[in-house]
Amino acid sequence: MTSSALNAEALLDKLKHELSALLSQGKKNDPLMIGIHTGGVWLAERLHKELDINSPLGVLDISFHRDDFEQSGLNPKVQPSNLPSPTEGRHVILVDDVIMSGRTIRAAMNELFDYGRPASVTLITLLDLQQRELPIQADIIGGTLAIGPEQSVKLTGPEPLALEIRNRS
Repeated sequence: MTSSALNAEALLDKLKHELSALLSQGKKNDPLMIGIHTGGVWLAERLHKELDINSPLGVLDISFHRDDFEQSGLNPKVQPSNLPSPTEGRHVILVDDVIMSGRTIRAAMNELFDYGRPASVTLITLLDLQQRELPIQADIIGGTLAIGPEQSVKLTGPEPLALEIRNRS
């Protein structure tokens, strides 16, 4: 995928169709959709609304479960996690904007299990940068992109949603 193909709306549409197909199989009855703060929440809000999921939307802030917490300190924009119900025995759809090393997802899983043990977790991401440090793989991916070590990808939004490749300073 080239930077010109970083169309967030088109990638979100792909996610919506693939998730809709999964849900129509009936194996994930009454799923609990949870977005990871902040970009994952924007995507989850859109998917939740467009797929007409009955359960209220949940929000995870993983700040306290980050493995770089001691080095980087507390994120000044920490928000409380808000899960509308326990995750115990539920089919969870976990949504994030970009997956790179897998560390954000690891932290999200730690936070998620604080609320109970889900029956299953389906991971959805808009963009996969395929630079894993941990053995974590998304189930549904909008697209993949290779970037250099001096670059990062940022989702901006929520309206409109846009992906930007940025040079790290």
